[in-house]
Amino acid sequence: MILVGRVSLLVLVILCNVPGSLAQSDPPGNPERPAVYETRPACDEAPREDALVSLCVPDSSSEKDAAAPVREFLTKISLSLPKDTPLRIALDQRARVDHPGEVVHGRVEETVYAFDQPVIPAGSVVSGRIVSIDPVSGVKRTLAYANGNFSPFHKYAVTFETLTLPDGRQFQVNTTVSPGTAEVVHLVSNPDKAKQKNAAGRAADNAKQEAKGKIQEAKQQAHDTWQKVTAPGRIHRIKQFLLSQSPYRRQYLEPGTHFVADLNAPVEFGEATRTGVQLAAVGSAPVPDSTLKARLVAEVSSATATRDAPVNAILTEPLYSPKHQLILPANSRLVGRVLKAKPAQKLRRNGELRVIFDRIETSEEALNALAQVQAQAEHSEASSQGMIGNLEGLEVARSAHMKLDEEGGAHTTDSKTRYLSTGLAVMLAAAAAHPDAEHGTTDAAGDPGVRTAAGGSGFRLTGAFLSLAAKSTPVSIAFGAYGASASIYTNFLSRGHDVVLPKDTPLEIGFGNPHPAPASPPKPQEPRLDGSTP
Repeated sequence: MILVGRVSLLVLVILCNVPGSLAQSDPPGNPERPAVYETRPACDEAPREDALVSLCVPDSSSEKDAAAPVREFLTKISLSLPKDTPLRIALDQRARVDHPGEVVHGRVEETVYAFDQPVIPAGSVVSGRIVSIDPVSGVKRTLAYANGNFSPFHKYAVTFETLTLPDGRQFQVNTTVSPGTAEVVHLVSNPDKAKQKNAAGRAADNAKQEAKGKIQEAKQQAHDTWQKVTAPGRIHRIKQFLLSQSPYRRQYLEPGTHFVADLNAPVEFGEATRTGVQLAAVGSAPVPDSTLKARLVAEVSSATATRDAPVNAILTEPLYSPKHQLILPANSRLVGRVLKAKPAQKLRRNGELRVIFDRIETSEEALNALAQVQAQAEHSEASSQGMIGNLEGLEVARSAHMKLDEEGGAHTTDSKTRYLSTGLAVMLAAAAAHPDAEHGTTDAAGDPGVRTAAGGSGFRLTGAFLSLAAKSTPVSIAFGAYGASASIYTNFLSRGHDVVLPKDTPLEIGFGNPHPAPASPPKPQEPRLDGSTP
C-alpha cells in the first residue's frame, strides 16, 4: 500500500513538470504556438532562490527606451527675430521731405531668416512716416550758399511701423532707421587669386593686376556713364540734374532710396519642429570655400580702427552642407579682428582697411535646441570653431567710392574724372582772364559763352546767370578763379576718404579651414662635460 502511494506521488510530480520542460524546449520560431517569453508577466520583485525559471522574466521595455537613438527625438524651435535685427528696405514711392508725418512706403529687399526658416520674404511691404526734420546749421548753410545752393537739404528721421507679408499677415514693428542711401553697389574681390610664387613673381603680378585694375575701372566708369545716358528715364534724370544745379529746389525721397531699419523689440513668428537628424550636423565645420552671408554688428572705420581690434558679424542666412544638412543657423556669430587700418591723409591719400574672421560661434537658439536632444558634453565642442574668413563681397553706397582688392582689403578710390573737371575749370578761368581780342568779339566784357561757363564753374547755375548778366570781366575772372581753386583743393590737396563700413553692412565671407600650428623646433641638446654632443 505504501509502495502504491509513492508511485502515485511520483507520477503526479512528473505530470506537473512536463509543461514547463516542453515550454523550455520549444523553439521560438514554432508557428503552432506563441513564444512563451512574449506572454510571461514581468517580475514586480526579485525572484526567490527556489522560484522556477518559467514564472517571470525581467521587463526590458525601459532599457529599449533608454537605448533609443537621440536623433529620434523632436524639439521645438522658436521662430523669433531678436532685437536689432535689420530690415533692408527700398522705397517704391516718392515722398517729399516737407513736414513730419509724411508717409513713406517701401519693400523689403532681402529675405530675413529665423534659425533656418524664412520669416520675412523679400518683397514684403512696409510703411512708415517721417518722424522729424532737423534745421540746417549756420555753418552748413554758409557752405551751401558758397556753392550756389540757397536751399540746403535738411536731415530727417524716418521710422517704419507696419510690416505686411505676402500671405497678408500684418505685424506692428518699432524700428530705428539709418539715413537713406540713394544708390547701393555690390563690390566683390577678384575670384582669380594669383598664386604666391616668390618676391619677384608677386611684384610682377601685382604690377600687372594694378594696371589691369585701372583699365577695368576706366572701362567700368565709361560703361556706367553710358548706361546712365541710355537707360530709361533720361528726361527725369535731366530734370533732376538741372534741379540739382538750381539755387532753390525741394527735397524728396526718390523711389529706390535704401534704408536699414533695426527692430527695437523682438518679433515672434511661432514655432517650428525639428528632429535630431535635422540638427545632427549643426555646429560642424563648413565645407572649405563656402560663402557665408552676414552683417556687421558695429561700424568699422580706417580713421579710428587699430590693428587686432575686435570685429563681429552675424550670419543672416543659414548655411547647409552639400547634402543639405543644416550646419550654421541664422544669427550665428562670426568673430574677427582688424588686420590692417590706414587712415586717410592730406594730398588725397585715401584710407585702407582689412578685416579677417577667425572663429564661428553657433547661435544660442541652436545650442538650446541641441541641449534638448544631446548631452551638453556632446555639442559643447562644436559651439565654437576656428576658421579663416576673408571679405569676398559687400554692399556699400556708391558715394563711398570703395573697392575690394584680391585679398579682401577695402580702400577708397578717386574718380578719374577729377583730372578732367579740374583741367576744365583751370581752362575756363584762364579763358575768362584773356583779353577780348583773343576771343574775336567786340563785347567789352568778353565772350558771353566764356563768361557763363566761368561763372558756372565757380558758382553753378547762379554763378552762370550772374556772370552773364554782369557783363564784367573781373566778375567772370573771380568766378572762374574760385571754381578752379576749389576744384584743385577738393581733388588734389584736401584730405582723402576713409574706409567706413557702417553698422549692418552686408558681407560675403569666404570660409577656409585654419592653418595648422607650426611645429616647434627641437630644443638644442646641451653638450657633455667632455665637450662632445650626444
